[in-house]
Amino acid sequence: MLIGIVGKPNVGKSTFFKASSLAEAEIANYPFATIKPNSGVGYVKVPDPALDFGKSSNPRNGFVLGKFRFIPVQLIDVAGLVPGAHEGKGMGNQFLDDLRQADVLIHVIDVSGSTNEKGEQVEKGSYDPAEDVRFLEVELDMWYLHILKKGWEKFARTVIQEKKEIKTALAKQLSGLKVTEELVEETIAFLDLDKDKPHMWSEDDLSRLSTTLRKKTKPMLIACNKIDVPGASENLARLKQLFSEYTFIGCSAEAELALKEAAKADLIDHIPGENTFSIPEGSALNERQRQALAFIESGVLKKFGSTGVQEVLDKAVFSLLGYLAIFPGGARLEDKDGNVLPDCFLMPKASTALDFAYKLHTDFGKNFIRAIDIKTKRTVGKEHLLRNLDIIEIVAGR
Repeated sequence: MLIGIVGKPNVGKSTFFKASSLAEAEIANYPFATIKPNSGVGYVKVPDPALDFGKSSNPRNGFVLGKFRFIPVQLIDVAGLVPGAHEGKGMGNQFLDDLRQADVLIHVIDVSGSTNEKGEQVEKGSYDPAEDVRFLEVELDMWYLHILKKGWEKFARTVIQEKKEIKTALAKQLSGLKVTEELVEETIAFLDLDKDKPHMWSEDDLSRLSTTLRKKTKPMLIACNKIDVPGASENLARLKQLFSEYTFIGCSAEAELALKEAAKADLIDHIPGENTFSIPEGSALNERQRQALAFIESGVLKKFGSTGVQEVLDKAVFSLLGYLAIFPGGARLEDKDGNVLPDCFLMPKASTALDFAYKLHTDFGKNFIRAIDIKTKRTVGKEHLLRNLDIIEIVAGR
């Protein structure tokens, strides 16, 4: 699971990334073998399923705060981009290369309209943030189209001459973008293209094909940052009307970062995504910090329900991608060391019990006998469709 965070310079993208990946170090130690400078770990939030059994889980990775479990996901903060990125303008080439393996994109925009197309600060409300949505679509579409068209005539002739299936050949060519044979087949049928005559496809056909594949392989959510700035809420409402195909979420990355840093320093108690925080007895908050937190409480948390950052991550993974949080466990929920539900796996939508068995270990999949739904105590077969927050025990032979 890789979430790409994209956007032009100076819209708060780096603040959003830092706010998403900052957690209490002692409880959020997640070991990736290699972390590049622009990569980090964020957390999606689900109810702790152990509570249904009168227990609290002990995550091996991630952490628990209150009634919620936070599950790690990898984030990549790609280089800031400007119009013309696909032509190499700005940090365009770096930006596009970094995006290849992303499963979903979070596009951070300045919804207050105080940052122009080059990322320069301008008078609040003087720039239309709808332009940012449009220009990123163009950059991504042109990037995909360039990859698709590269050597297209030779590619198409080879497919015909060697009697290859176009879905197989195209999926191989675009595998770096997470394009699969099934997706190519579905898209060709949807666009009513002649799969037996790719050499006859027009420029418009290739453009429609690349755009459709881009939308399928890089679904995108718009994080409308600086929602607490006057005029931002009106812009957000307008964007929702203009672009009905996207999910727009208002957020304040700056407020989220302040809350995370205060919680990390034990100055407040706060659960990400909630609309309240508390100040523990003995907190070392100074007067300036108290005033800043009071503003965040009234101007962000109470007004909008949360800072929006946690909601962006959760919706990207669970709503846009449709992933499921699945927990391996037996009747006692504990591993041999007494840890309750120590593991959690994010599984693609429509995953089965057999898919989960293979996720745990290849041998479990190969020797699958049955699975047990711990919540319902039902025995289920390999084709059983998993549901979010399921606790599943896999029974396998030897």
